[in-house]
Amino acid sequence: MLQGFEEGKVHEVVLVTRGNAATIGVSRRGEVLTFRLFGGKSHEEIKEHPFVSIQITNDVELLVKLALNIPARLEFIEREKWRFIRGLPGFFGRVEFHENVLEDELGRSRVLECTFIPEGEIEGKLPLKAQSRADCALLEMAVHFTRLPLAIKLGNSKLIDTLQSKIEDCYRLYKHLGGKNELAEFMMGRTEELLHEAQENL
Repeated sequence: MLQGFEEGKVHEVVLVTRGNAATIGVSRRGEVLTFRLFGGKSHEEIKEHPFVSIQITNDVELLVKLALNIPARLEFIEREKWRFIRGLPGFFGRVEFHENVLEDELGRSRVLECTFIPEGEIEGKLPLKAQSRADCALLEMAVHFTRLPLAIKLGNSKLIDTLQSKIEDCYRLYKHLGGKNELAEFMMGRTEELLHEAQENL
């Protein structure tokens, strides 16, 4: 059922819970998918209602918008215990989870270690769209950008500098490869604002 997910790789997908849709990275392990949630709405909703959909998209703009909590125009369908986005292929199923404490460069965080067990497939069709290196750079930029506010909150100057450098490198690569999406400009502008606010609060 999960042949489209290659073991050993992290695949960016859309996780749909009872009242939220979020970008997550999942890894295949046999006939299940594993992922982690670091707090937030999806984290809480899975604990209350562990029935979710995992859907596939080749629309990097959608993945970035959901990662940044920017509204996206989506139509949802509800069926029995599940909710999913119309038109996107994927799977519905249940999540087995346990809470853990993870310590990394961002400090100690409570994390939900999740295993998704598919129970059925969601029909959908992705638009014909060629792979773009620019899109890869935009998605990587978003990953670093979402970590920056916490690094600033923790006052981790080394990590702040590292993330700033990575965000700027991804932005330059994105533009070099022909990227024109306004989300890149939003992240760069917001990065500058966050760093300026952090300097003022020193």
